[in-house]
Amino acid sequence: MISIGILIASIFLLTAFAVERFDRRSGVPSVIVMIAIGLLAQPLLRPTSLVAAALKTMVPIAGAIGLVLIVLEGSLDIELRRERIKLVAKASILAVGAFVLCLSALAEITHYALHMDEFDAMVLATPFAVISSAIAIPASHFLEDSAREFIIYESSVSDIFGVLVFIALLNSGGTISGFLTGLAGGGILSLILAFVCSLALVLVSTRTDAHVRYVPLLAGLFALYAAGDLLHLSPLIMVLLFGLMLNNKQALDRLPGLRGVSDRIAPATVGEFKVLVQELTFAVRGFFFFLLGYSTKLVSFTEWRSWAVAAAVLVIAYGLRYSLLRLIEPRFTSSLAWMAPRGLVTVVLYLDAEQRLALPAYLNATVRLVVILSAMILALSRRAEPRGVARTSIS
Repeated sequence: MISIGILIASIFLLTAFAVERFDRRSGVPSVIVMIAIGLLAQPLLRPTSLVAAALKTMVPIAGAIGLVLIVLEGSLDIELRRERIKLVAKASILAVGAFVLCLSALAEITHYALHMDEFDAMVLATPFAVISSAIAIPASHFLEDSAREFIIYESSVSDIFGVLVFIALLNSGGTISGFLTGLAGGGILSLILAFVCSLALVLVSTRTDAHVRYVPLLAGLFALYAAGDLLHLSPLIMVLLFGLMLNNKQALDRLPGLRGVSDRIAPATVGEFKVLVQELTFAVRGFFFFLLGYSTKLVSFTEWRSWAVAAAVLVIAYGLRYSLLRLIEPRFTSSLAWMAPRGLVTVVLYLDAEQRLALPAYLNATVRLVVILSAMILALSRRAEPRGVARTSIS
């Protein structure tokens, strides 16, 4: 049985690599292919009981790990310079504005259509309002540098803000004051702890001369993420800040008492860490979407209500995004209007909401349809993009 498990894992990684190469050449997002492979693998793996035995625990764990790695990978690609402040501000405004408007519209529809309490409706709507950086960041490699950086910031902020709002809603007690207190308190405390812990991790990584450096560093980052999640904070802020500090070491010299720290961060160290994060992200992301496909029942796609809800979510999401892009950053409207995929974070938050709320069974298919259809829309937009904006992948 152990040998069979090793063989399956090896074949999976080789297949995921081939899918990633196929994505680069064909423009078909790897998420669609991995979900399809998971569906096709059902009759092959079901007799072994290897996947089914731990499926319920593996999907959320893989999702959480993948979310951390995706945000970390994106932050390690960002260079903070004074001339980028305006771009960052616009990306953040778009992310928060699109999330709030989409959440409000979907929650209102959910409240009346499913006869749910207003706060429960907002909890259910939150996962569908978040742009997934797990798909958006890797898929942005064909864009010009400024547009790709815009997507990295926007999707990361959308992930972080969405998770923060979701946690605040769950711990609000059903009151507006409880929600606002949790949102403000969690956000401020998250920022303070994120800065302190990220700075500590960066300093530790620069002072060690051990041969094994990156695994303990990642272990510490995941431990802090888990601790922040248990304390109902937004630990993704810490992940984002850590990556920004490590990739923008010159900014550390401006902080009191930290002058000269950047000299101890070798460019080779940052480069090696980036490669490690990219490799791990590739494996975990593929594993997650494979499991998602494996856990999907094809018969669930025959329910018309699943398609109707998915269509409503996508129409609202893309309609609001197009309008906001024209208002906030019109030069990116044509290239980024369809860059709003739902994916890993949507599924992870929905699974959490499903454990806390009594939800209709057809919504399980809806969340998968939203992920697949938004990825297909992204693929079509890439094909329609003029060749002049294509660029060499660096992810």
